[in-house]
Amino acid sequence: MSRGSHAADWGWHSVYPAPAKLNLFLHVVGRRADGYHLLQTAFRLLAHGDRLRFSPRAGHEVRLLTPLPGVAPEDDLTVRAARLLQAEGAVTRGVDITLDKRLPLGGGLGGGSSDAATVLLALNHLWQLGLSRRRLQDLGLALGADVPVFVFGRSAFAEGVGDRLQAMDLPRSWYVVLEPPLQVSTASIFAASELKRDSPPIVASEWRPGFGRNDLEAVACARFPLIADCLANLSAFAPARMSGSGACVFAEFPSREQAATAWRQLAPRCRGWIACGLDRHPLAELAI
Repeated sequence: MSRGSHAADWGWHSVYPAPAKLNLFLHVVGRRADGYHLLQTAFRLLAHGDRLRFSPRAGHEVRLLTPLPGVAPEDDLTVRAARLLQAEGAVTRGVDITLDKRLPLGGGLGGGSSDAATVLLALNHLWQLGLSRRRLQDLGLALGADVPVFVFGRSAFAEGVGDRLQAMDLPRSWYVVLEPPLQVSTASIFAASELKRDSPPIVASEWRPGFGRNDLEAVACARFPLIADCLANLSAFAPARMSGSGACVFAEFPSREQAATAWRQLAPRCRGWIACGLDRHPLAELAI
């Protein structure tokens, strides 16, 4: 496996980033016979997210040393990702995982999916399994529809259930992201009878920043008025949109200065942060 010019710097006990993502648009274009929704979306990775550390341990056990409140270890995506990789690579070693959780649960920023992808990328490297990026994406899809894009490691136009990915080049931009203090169940939003499921598909090459909408936004705002309030506050400075199934909302700015100006005025009444878009995942070099 080619590990890139700096891959040797990523060792046990290193801090491995798990960046957030935004859905710059999200259209529901249909539904499969098995109930899964067919989507078109544009993923943008951000220079802000969770952080993970890994320590080798004797035996076969996978332990998350920083469990999330209300999430059983066997249900946590980081533990599931490590066990899936153990099975794939016939690994007999164990690992301790420490998660510094900075992204909100149920926020639409892909935090759990990004954590799982970082586990796959990091342990593939640390256990020297040599699995390809394509294989890691396939493993990630078994964990969740958003996991493959983080392994893919690029801003991407996505189709299908979010797993058919085409790399995109996007202009350098900064984002103000607001975090309403609530969790949104993705399953409940997709199950809503009023959800629009017939947006016309577009060709990937036709998409441009600013095009489209988030078809899930109307449902989420009707059920969680606080999301609508955050959108209204942010829209005073730039066009605002919800990411994923919510609850987080964002607006794009061409410079950090403009984003910071907006954030200074929003900060007294909103929780959130500023981050720039990433062209590549920080761990992109760990897979080929």
